[in-house]
Amino acid sequence: MTVESAELIDRAIKILDNNFQDGGFTIPSKGLYPFQWKWDSGFIALGFAHYNMDKAKKEIRTLLNAQWGNGFIPHIVFHNDSDTYFPGPDFHQSHLHPLASKEYRSTGMTQPPVFGFILEQLLRIAEDKDDILQFIGNQIDKIYKNHEYFYTNRDLNGDGLAYIYHNWESGTDNSPLWDDIWQTMNPPEYTFERRDTTHVDASQRPSNREYDHYLHIIEIAKTYNYEDARIAEHSPFLVLDPLFNAMLIKSNESLINLYTLLGKGQKEIDQLKKWQALSIEGLNTKLYNEELGAYVHYDLRNDRQLPYVCSSSFAPLFSMAPSKIIAKRLVETMMEKFGGEDRYLCASFDPTHERFNPKKYWRGPVWINMNWIIYQGLKKQGFDELAARIKSDSLALIERNGFFEYFDARKENPDGDMSGYGGNNFSWSAALLIDFLKQND
Repeated sequence: MTVESAELIDRAIKILDNNFQDGGFTIPSKGLYPFQWKWDSGFIALGFAHYNMDKAKKEIRTLLNAQWGNGFIPHIVFHNDSDTYFPGPDFHQSHLHPLASKEYRSTGMTQPPVFGFILEQLLRIAEDKDDILQFIGNQIDKIYKNHEYFYTNRDLNGDGLAYIYHNWESGTDNSPLWDDIWQTMNPPEYTFERRDTTHVDASQRPSNREYDHYLHIIEIAKTYNYEDARIAEHSPFLVLDPLFNAMLIKSNESLINLYTLLGKGQKEIDQLKKWQALSIEGLNTKLYNEELGAYVHYDLRNDRQLPYVCSSSFAPLFSMAPSKIIAKRLVETMMEKFGGEDRYLCASFDPTHERFNPKKYWRGPVWINMNWIIYQGLKKQGFDELAARIKSDSLALIERNGFFEYFDARKENPDGDMSGYGGNNFSWSAALLIDFLKQND
């Protein structure tokens, strides 16, 4: 390892340790994100695992302690009070659901199910295999119950695909592809005080009108006490997301592997294999767009594909879903639309599209967690050279700009020298840099 790499890792460790809270969880970024986020915690645990496995285990355990009685895991757990983020626990009112955690306040939304494969990654990293297998054995049934929740409550058509009812559940909060759904809605104008724009330039964040849509969907969910069947009936936003479902498929695969290693859970393994076959067929049948050569989102409310290519389109590479033909086509699409020599891989939205915005959250910037997912997928599918470029671009963005939340994909930025945006000292950027540099390619 070079001196520069060692110094980057030291900086990343300081960020993670500074963002770790007394309650046993890590905030994504001070001020901007003062609580525990679901998929953030998965990637954060991965970073901790390389130098402090106790913190990695605590991160996961703390999040899973907030699981609801039906297996649901919320996307934000409000362990503490803070006036730096909106909407907070008083707006979300998770207690409306009869099976919500009585101990932890949270949202009534979730995020991509990453913890199955995160547990398997921890096993890869751990020096003490017996210790980490014991931890996995104590937690794996909670992850299984989360998957059971998706297949029982979120698979509307029995095709193995879990729907999301809010754009925040996708993890790609303000992606341009949601614009098509906002055009079908006309929510009221809410009176609220934005907190994010006191930390970050408003040009890098969603607009107030977009927030009206976000809040309106939550109000509908609250009206029905966060009951999935009623939400599916009434929410104007009901989407099948290739990223979300690819993470479910990948985590299914990991749970099967881990149960097998543990020598238990044959009933769970058999059920996971049934779900897995359904999900893979559903993903390839309903979400693959032959013309675009990419996986796309599906708007269940209006029974149509949303024909846009984004970084989520390539997430299925990390799963068992794509055939060799589809995997090759995905790589061709990525290089054609995203892979110009004047750009870093991989922008969060199609840089050739008129809706692309290189600075605005999920409307164009590069995100390190998506690069990590795509990198793992490219390695899994045998595209080692392109995987190496994704890794190199990720490291270059952090080295040149710092540990920001997201980054401009343009190598020559006409707007100035700084190409790191959003929250600074961002936890998953730090955690995944550590994993990138520690992996032996």
